[in-house]
Amino acid sequence: MPSEAGGGAALAQQERPQQPLAQHPMTTQRLASHQGIDFDALQAVPVASETRRPGILILPEMFGLNAPMQALADGWARRGHPALVPNLFWRSATPRGLAYDGADRELAWQRLRALDVDQAVLDLRIAVAALRVMLGCNGKVLAIGFCAGGLLAYLAAARCGGVDAAGVDAAVAFYALGIARYLPDMAAIRCPLQLHYGLRDQHVPASEVAAVAQAMQAATPANARLELHRYDAGHSFFNNVRPGYDATAAGLAAQRLDALLETL
Repeated sequence: MPSEAGGGAALAQQERPQQPLAQHPMTTQRLASHQGIDFDALQAVPVASETRRPGILILPEMFGLNAPMQALADGWARRGHPALVPNLFWRSATPRGLAYDGADRELAWQRLRALDVDQAVLDLRIAVAALRVMLGCNGKVLAIGFCAGGLLAYLAAARCGGVDAAGVDAAVAFYALGIARYLPDMAAIRCPLQLHYGLRDQHVPASEVAAVAQAMQAATPANARLELHRYDAGHSFFNNVRPGYDATAAGLAAQRLDALLETL
């Protein structure tokens, strides 16, 4: 159910991981798309772990596979979770990870506007299948998306039952862009879903969050595991290298994410 919050706990472990438990490999994996063309995904695999844990599918912001997303995957692997970060923009003329500022910022907006969302969701199905069989995965997959990736995490949850299923077992979306355009998909969600928004987000208007909350409330009788949380924060509040980072909001959101993860 929708909720609002302004307080919180300590720094989000997902964005600033603790000291490593063990060294682990981080490599680039090639995945075959439904079109028969390979695309790249960063994978981080934990080692020396006797316990299999849910795999973490990380869906980046419009900046793609940049250093902060790589650090996020590394942090999850250090916590014992295999992590996979697919390149959502592999079809773009500029598929590389982009910097947050300078000329790369406008380039990021351009390729986001050109992104074929439906094709990207099909790519997620391939990524989820690969993640399920990664070393250390217990067969469950949690999708975590940010900004543009947040929309894809939502759609992965929404389309988890059809022929084009992404197949995730749960999804968490931070400051997702454009969910209001896909509200009819809400009724199809049967897995746990968390949506996290900042009340001062300059990219996601309050009217959109209100529309999403209304659709979620209408869908709750069919799925009581839908959650929407609001924080006194702006965009990118969960990313500790961005100006909008908010340690209090990030800490509380991390607690909620971890509570969901414990159920998988």
